[in-house]
Amino acid sequence: MGETRLMSRHIPVIGFAAWSGTGKTTLLARLIPLLRERGLCVAAIKGTHHDIDIDRPGKDSYTLRKAGASQVMLASRHRTMLVTEIEELRDEPPLLTALVAQLDLKILDLVLVEGFKHERFPKIEVHRAALGKPLLHPGDPDFIAVITDEPLPSTKLPQLPLDDMAAVAEFVAGFAASTTGRRL
Repeated sequence: MGETRLMSRHIPVIGFAAWSGTGKTTLLARLIPLLRERGLCVAAIKGTHHDIDIDRPGKDSYTLRKAGASQVMLASRHRTMLVTEIEELRDEPPLLTALVAQLDLKILDLVLVEGFKHERFPKIEVHRAALGKPLLHPGDPDFIAVITDEPLPSTKLPQLPLDDMAAVAEFVAGFAASTTGRRL
C-alpha cells in the first residue's frame, strides 16, 4: 500500500491488532458505544482466517448466490448486507483499502478494524501480559499506541489501560480528530 495513513474521503481508519485470544472483539464491543455517545458514526471491519458464510441452504440469498450471482445484497428497512463471492481462492485476504471502499463513507466518521495487522495503516496493539506473547509493535512504525493490562517499560508508545475504556475512547477520538483536522 505504501502510505501509513489509510483514509478514504477523510474518514480515519484505525486498526486493533493482537494475538488471537487477546480480546480484540470484546474491546471493540465496549469501545464502540462510547464513541457513539460522542455522536460518532462508526463502521467496523473484522478480518478472519476462517471461511465465513452468513447464507444458509433454504434462504433466497443462498439460492441466488449458488445460482451464480457474484454479489447478493439483502435489504430491509433495518439493514443491508452485501455478500460478495470470491470466484478464485486467494492466498491473501482482500486488501483493506478495497473493503473500506465498499462502506457508505458519506455517513461515517470513523472506521475501526480488527486484524489486518500486516497492512500499512494506524494500529493500536492490544496486549495481555498473561498470554506470554511477544509485542507486535516493535519494528512497525504504524502502531500508534498499546492497550495493555500491565505497564510496558520497554515501549515508547502511549499506553492505555485495558480496563479504562473511557481513556481508550478519548485516545481514539483524539487521534482521529488529529488526522482529519476536525473535532470528533
